[in-house]
Amino acid sequence: MLFITSRIPEQGPKSEASRWLSFDHQNTDISKWVYFCQRAGQGEYQELTAAPFMARLKALPTQTQILFLLHGYNNHMERHVFPMAHTLQVQFDRIAPNAIMVVPIIWPCDDDGRLGMIDDYWDDQLAATASGLAFSRLLAMFDEWRRAPEQQASPCKRRMNILAHSMGNRTLISTFHHWHQHAGLDTMPQWFRHIFMVAADVDNQALEPQQPGRSVLDAAKQVHIYYAADDLAMAASKVVNMRHHTITRRLGMTGPENLDVLPAHKVTVTDCDTFNDQFDPSWGHTYFLTDDNGHPSPLIEQMMNKMIKD
Repeated sequence: MLFITSRIPEQGPKSEASRWLSFDHQNTDISKWVYFCQRAGQGEYQELTAAPFMARLKALPTQTQILFLLHGYNNHMERHVFPMAHTLQVQFDRIAPNAIMVVPIIWPCDDDGRLGMIDDYWDDQLAATASGLAFSRLLAMFDEWRRAPEQQASPCKRRMNILAHSMGNRTLISTFHHWHQHAGLDTMPQWFRHIFMVAADVDNQALEPQQPGRSVLDAAKQVHIYYAADDLAMAASKVVNMRHHTITRRLGMTGPENLDVLPAHKVTVTDCDTFNDQFDPSWGHTYFLTDDNGHPSPLIEQMMNKMIKD
């Protein structure tokens, strides 16, 4: 499985094609670099570097689209992120083989278990936001790659999509906001076909005009928001944020605060509180995968249909 990460390798920060990497999962420092890698097996990671990585994506079958997966907080690479990506890949292949390739984008969140979840939340909130700066460099590298003469001679027309879950939406917003500021453009280029914001742990006004998240709307043809009023992780997030004297409704709990100020042709909103508990009985938060019996979430087919039909 291919993946991109802003975690700092234990082998040092300097990129080198074909080197084998390992990561200290208690180290949540943010690298200013990003690493383009492949997972050969559990705990086995090899660096590819940017150009070979992008060349692999370009060389995929013509009909194959990319779905970048931005995970949520308190997620371990092996215990959470790669299994999530694998589940999505299996379910998409079940519907239409080779139509979608899932590529995780991994930021350095903490993983201290339930007892450390409150402290982890603050560590991860900072890491999620700071990772946006590193991943904005990823966008800059992609922009440089696609503008190269050899790419202009044979442009890559592959469709790209993003699925951001929970606090991964904070990273998503921070990434586009930083790149938008750095590029000095009036709007964010529409590089992505669909962006799926699932159980987004961000302010429910984040996508409104004059807000940093507005660039997310510019970056995609369509943005799809999934929320659930009984998402306990969102309720906990609202309470925990009071520690910093910040009381805001979460997008993943209420949906957008004012849908009228968002472009109707671009934004779709889906209330998931009739089924979220089936797929995450404890929290009602991770409801885009499968239940304990392997039955797929309705979001899987819905996302698939949007990507291959719209």
